[in-house]
Amino acid sequence: MFSMFAKNLSRVTAVGVGAVGFLGGIFAEKYRNYAQVNAAGSFSGYDSGGGAVIPMDQEPHLPKVKPTRSSQIMRFGFPGMDNIRSYNDFVISYDQRNRVPHWVFEHLTRNHVKHNPDVDRSKCDFYEDSSVHPFFRASNADYKGSGYDRGHLAAAGNHRLSQDHVGETFVLSNIAPQVGRGFNRDAWNRLEKYVRGLTKRYENVYVCSGPLYLPRREADGKYYVRYEVIGQNNVAVPTHFFKVVIGEETTGQLDLEAYCMPNKAIDDGIPVTSYRVPLETIERAAGLIFCDRIPRKLFRQINGKKN
Repeated sequence: MFSMFAKNLSRVTAVGVGAVGFLGGIFAEKYRNYAQVNAAGSFSGYDSGGGAVIPMDQEPHLPKVKPTRSSQIMRFGFPGMDNIRSYNDFVISYDQRNRVPHWVFEHLTRNHVKHNPDVDRSKCDFYEDSSVHPFFRASNADYKGSGYDRGHLAAAGNHRLSQDHVGETFVLSNIAPQVGRGFNRDAWNRLEKYVRGLTKRYENVYVCSGPLYLPRREADGKYYVRYEVIGQNNVAVPTHFFKVVIGEETTGQLDLEAYCMPNKAIDDGIPVTSYRVPLETIERAAGLIFCDRIPRKLFRQINGKKN
């Protein structure tokens, strides 16, 4: 009984942290004249109207608040504001209609992805998100016999700081149906490993992943958006998945990469870099806006090319 109470209490705490990050996002959107964000994700100054940035230490009426983990993860803004949920090491926007995420945001460093002997993925089990109303919640039964893997959006391998952190990635609100062989276990996995490898080059790596439902031209010449649903809860099977990656060097320079992969078996010989697409392609398809705090001209490179 006590262990169940403790587990529920920890979930409430996580949601509470998410609320702080959520309200922080609204604050940032409302007061868009706040211009500078420091390395911890808190605001270091604001535009007084004449264009000058006033240091925080010269504004004694502004309280100094230690940034939450959620505010660090969402440092560059929220792609969308629907059904935000915060966990210890990632933030989710949940799609109640499709029973999968809209998007999942992560902040990675070398410490997050390095081997930790105290973390064992095999001890983790997929579980329902009790914070989602039962009407809109995916269950393990939906995936059983469907032919699809329970595919992570926040990858388990990205959260090796503790057993609790990796365990939380198995919540079904972080999961979407993915083709197993050739995609989830292969091409998508290679992309996840590639992103983890970026922590060797960058001080901070910010990753947003999510599903897409793209139109296809059919025999009558018209375009249709068609996708399968599985289980009694009608969990949507995305046609594609995206990843948007921001790498920040110790100098503060930023690079951006954007990927879109079809949810199907992909040949092992195709490099992940061949799935790079313009960021605007993902934004238009997903109905999201990424990095709205950063003018695009400030990115040094986009998809490996000088901006």
